[in-house]
Amino acid sequence: MGEVKSTKTSWWKRTKGEFRKIVWPDKKSLIKQTTVVIFVSVFVGVIITVLDMLFKAGMGALPLK
Repeated sequence: MGEVKSTKTSWWKRTKGEFRKIVWPDKKSLIKQTTVVIFVSVFVGVIITVLDMLFKAGMGALPLK
């Protein structure tokens, strides 16, 4: 049973060590990256919407019996 506890303790120490290595972005960088993500998301959404409308129009133009 002591082996399981030492394994969990070892895992927790390694996890805390990895979290200490994280480098968080500064405010300016965070705002820039967030702006890019929002812009790209809106842009891709517009492209998908336009393609969907084109495919719907194309399917509506097909002569179905």
